[in-house]
Amino acid sequence: MSIPKPLVQLNQLFILVTVLSGLLISPYILILPLTIGIITLVTKSNPVILLGKRFLRKPMKSYRQEDKQQQLFNQWIATICVALSILFFSISIHWAAYLFGIMVILASGLALAGYCIGCTIRYRFIMWKHKKG
Repeated sequence: MSIPKPLVQLNQLFILVTVLSGLLISPYILILPLTIGIITLVTKSNPVILLGKRFLRKPMKSYRQEDKQQQLFNQWIATICVALSILFFSISIHWAAYLFGIMVILASGLALAGYCIGCTIRYRFIMWKHKKG
C-alpha cells in the first residue's frame, strides 16, 4: 500500500507545527500529536491523512506515492519521541523534553525538505538484519 506524497507532507507539517507549538507555547499541545500518533499506530490509519484526502484535486494514484510501511515506521519514531518529551516535561526534566521535541521537529522539517531520517534508519536496520541472518 502507498500514500500520496502530499498527504505524507501534510502529516509531517502537522507534526512539525504541533510539536513546535508544544515546545514554544505549552507542553499540553504535545498531547495532540501523541494522540494522533497512537490512533495511527493502533488503527494503521492516520486521521490527518484521512482529513487531507478530501482536499486532493487529482485522483490519489496520480500523485507520487510513499510507502505506507515506511510511514508507519516513521510514525513510531515520532510518537515515541513525543511521548518521551511529554514524560520528561511531567517529571520536570525540561532539557530532555526539549531534546526529544527538537529531534521530532528536525526530522519532520528535514522530511519536508526531502530527506527522510526514518527511511535511513529503517534501511540500515533491514541491511543489518540481512547481513546478520
